[in-house]
Amino acid sequence: MIPCMKTQRRTFGEELRTWRQRRHLSQLELATEVDISTRHLSFMETGRSQASRSMVLRLAAQLDVPLRERNDLLIAAGFAPMYASRPFSDPSLGAVRDAVDLILKGHEPYPALLVDRHWTLISANKAAQGFMVGVAPELLEGPINVLRMSLHPDGSSRNIVNLPEWRAHVLARLAREVQVTADPALADLLTELRGYPGGESHHVSDPTSASVVVPLKIRRPDGAVLSFLSATTVFGTAVEVTLSELVLEAFYPADDYTAAALRNQAMPAQSAA
Repeated sequence: MIPCMKTQRRTFGEELRTWRQRRHLSQLELATEVDISTRHLSFMETGRSQASRSMVLRLAAQLDVPLRERNDLLIAAGFAPMYASRPFSDPSLGAVRDAVDLILKGHEPYPALLVDRHWTLISANKAAQGFMVGVAPELLEGPINVLRMSLHPDGSSRNIVNLPEWRAHVLARLAREVQVTADPALADLLTELRGYPGGESHHVSDPTSASVVVPLKIRRPDGAVLSFLSATTVFGTAVEVTLSELVLEAFYPADDYTAAALRNQAMPAQSAA
């Protein structure tokens, strides 16, 4: 009979030390920020001192620990989790869904979409459907991961004119998110995306480039190239796990040609309505 192997939960002190080191802070720096002695902090990290609930929350806030992981810290310290977590479809989030729908629709004729922490597509407006043209059907089977869809060889990457630059931008952004959240699913996604082709370029990190941001340049089936700038919006005051992890990605025309093309594309639909 094979003995059952139990997974041992990390202690609060171990988790605290990991988050402090992840934020590149010394014990002195963190202790100073939360107004405690370095000795007290050291004792909490080694388990010689028990952190109070309020102290756990103070440390988590100073370390900018995401809400989901703040719950984990509370549990590791022996306290009940503080932040609720509900699926986006939960009736209690109806007002939020209505607000998101209003934002997505109001952004038309420009593309916009809502994703969760793992870049799974939650919702999108009609204009965002243009990003899915030519994408292999298997990549559009739910749940859709928008980063996988965009960089996969059978995804939108086939239509991205500046793929090396856009790929480098996406990977750098995802790497930062892995650093902030320490989410293993995001780390696995980053590893997967790094394995996709499309990074061959001598100009990815060209410091002489006149552009201050990396645009997304998409070639349409008719051969026209549309250029977009992206901006993200988060629920900055959220005290609920699901809401704190949602990101609204909005795309704006990077040139007059793209703006005119999107307006003209939307006109027939508006006339029909």
